[in-house]
Amino acid sequence: MKAFIERYSDKILGVISCFDRVVITGTIIEICYADGMSGHLRGKKIRIFDYTRFAEPLREEIRENAEKIARDSGLEIEFIRRKNFRKEDRIEEVVARRGDHPGMVHIFSAMERCPSFSPWHDKKTGKTFLKYTEAKCLHYYFYFIVKDLGLCYMRVPTWAPFRLQFYFNGHNQLAAKMNEQGIGYTQIDNSFLGIDDFARAQQLADNIDVKRLQKQLNQFAEKFCPVIRHFSAGYYWSLMQIEYSTDIVFKRQADLQPIYQHIVRTAIHAVKADNIAMFLGRKLNGNYQGEMGNNFHTRIQGTRIKHHMAHVSIKMYDKLGIVLRIETTVNDVSFFKHHRKVEHRDGTSEMKLAPVRKFIYSLPVVDFRTILICFS
Repeated sequence: MKAFIERYSDKILGVISCFDRVVITGTIIEICYADGMSGHLRGKKIRIFDYTRFAEPLREEIRENAEKIARDSGLEIEFIRRKNFRKEDRIEEVVARRGDHPGMVHIFSAMERCPSFSPWHDKKTGKTFLKYTEAKCLHYYFYFIVKDLGLCYMRVPTWAPFRLQFYFNGHNQLAAKMNEQGIGYTQIDNSFLGIDDFARAQQLADNIDVKRLQKQLNQFAEKFCPVIRHFSAGYYWSLMQIEYSTDIVFKRQADLQPIYQHIVRTAIHAVKADNIAMFLGRKLNGNYQGEMGNNFHTRIQGTRIKHHMAHVSIKMYDKLGIVLRIETTVNDVSFFKHHRKVEHRDGTSEMKLAPVRKFIYSLPVVDFRTILICFS
């Protein structure tokens, strides 16, 4: 990467690395698994086979809350019926009309799959308990704009165990920080075509206030999923999907295109399976059973090359013909390892190389720049 930037420094306006798509899940620890929910019911002196009667009032509480938020915001909840419906397109239309000022943007509802539990009586042991299952329930998507995060959404199921999903975009978060610091920039979609001070912008992108983020997540949960007040543990926030990108911004489209075409054609023929593993910080051996490969795809907007291994992929494409983006997508951050304190069951601890933990406080240590590659 460094060699590539130095080689074409006269054609490059600047480089910026930051998080792109970030999806975080929230789980209520005491009821997120079958035994936990069974224990919660017993603690409330509720029969296991009355589980549905326990969950139904909570479902209605979430529905009433969603309707109240819609009324207070002057919105109508839009029910999604079509399978190929793109929420992002509708939100783009709404934002174009209302503007990008903070506040509620839109609310969707849709019937989608969700984790659930079903009562079970074991005749052999005589025990009654809950078993994990999957079901369908109504979900709400609350889209809103926050001053320091930009456009976000919170996905709220109406059925226990009420697993939440929160999304924000790191480019919008960086834009908010630059606004606060008075750094000028040009942004289209989730790309910066120009930044007055790339070095200062990079410092802002690297400075992640996880405590503040956790506090905001708890506030959003209380607002959009009020049933949390019935459980003492609160929500535990963990990383579901992370995208981290490095954008090399060229001065002109004419400068990038010939370079890009050469890079992408060379990479698709030269990169092999063991190279992919190396790029992602892993060693390939005979015991590996997961999928791995590369893909070259020509789109209307341009071309893209993608390498993938298990839950991780790394891809390169041109955005708007002037930005060379190298992007890492991780669906399981524990794929990567780093040196951290590991606590053992006997109470002892040690510093060792261990998988990255999935909780949100891993965000500052999941530095994807160390695994990004240059395809030249």
